[in-house]
Amino acid sequence: MSKVQCELCPRGCILSPGQRGDCRVRENIGGELRTLVYGKPCAVHVDPMEKKPLFHFLPGAPVLSIATAGCNLHCRYCQNWDISQRPPEETNNFDLPPEKVVAMAVENRCPAIAYTYNDPVVYYEYASDTAKLARGKGIKNVLVTAGYINEEPLKELCSLADAAHVDLKGDDQFYREVCSGTLAPVQRTIEIMKKSGVWVEVINLVVPTLNDSPDKVRWLAKWLFDSVGPDVPLHFSRFHPIYRLKNLPPTPVDALIRAREIAREVGMRYVYVGNVPGLEAENTFCPKCAKAVIKRRAYFIEENNIKNGACAFCGEKIPGVWKL
Repeated sequence: MSKVQCELCPRGCILSPGQRGDCRVRENIGGELRTLVYGKPCAVHVDPMEKKPLFHFLPGAPVLSIATAGCNLHCRYCQNWDISQRPPEETNNFDLPPEKVVAMAVENRCPAIAYTYNDPVVYYEYASDTAKLARGKGIKNVLVTAGYINEEPLKELCSLADAAHVDLKGDDQFYREVCSGTLAPVQRTIEIMKKSGVWVEVINLVVPTLNDSPDKVRWLAKWLFDSVGPDVPLHFSRFHPIYRLKNLPPTPVDALIRAREIAREVGMRYVYVGNVPGLEAENTFCPKCAKAVIKRRAYFIEENNIKNGACAFCGEKIPGVWKL
């Protein structure tokens, strides 16, 4: 029996028989690479779309969210480490093949399915097959991902995706020291998704002392502005001590507000602050008349003033997917 190489993500794991990849969920079984989590999610919930977070995609809509064990990054602050950093033997799994996932979405009147919590990259086959069936039922597909994936499988996944929330964590040093990864594949993912017509929103978890300096925030916003344009929504989210970074304090709210100001100075037009309910920065503002076109509190829509994809006050087009 021979070794096999996984070509799904940049790690390119070369596996002997019985050996698993870095993600813990793909194994060389008898000389063939097999997924161990197909149809076996360990998390199944109905969430508001804003929890992904997606702010310019079907606001207020319920979305069926699924996840499996495993991940191909190892972020020291992962909020879902209890599933992402475990093999499937250590999680409580459901028997939920693709057709049952889609049926559950229909039953719960969810117009979209989100592949989320850990990363759909590591349950690629399961996510792809479910997404194909969902498309056939008129259900949209949402990827919540760190974007650590090779180009060819990414393009196939983009053909099935309607929206994506991509985590852009920091510069290359941050990826290497905090996430056990590298930056370039994530940048490529964001660019390819945008060119493929997937609705893309980007999030950055602002971690005190590690990626929160004004220079690093400005670099991130400038890269987005230059690479995918000013209309890609950018979310700055508050860090809370968890997993292997319990020694750091929560992100000061002032640091999040300053990050938003820097991104807006660079030219990004839709910049949000997350994990701090009640801030004005949760709202979507029209770039022309500056009025709030969507008012939010945490995951809930309090007011929606977008009509036919445009500001109800001045008629300015607001980029996004606002209805089915």
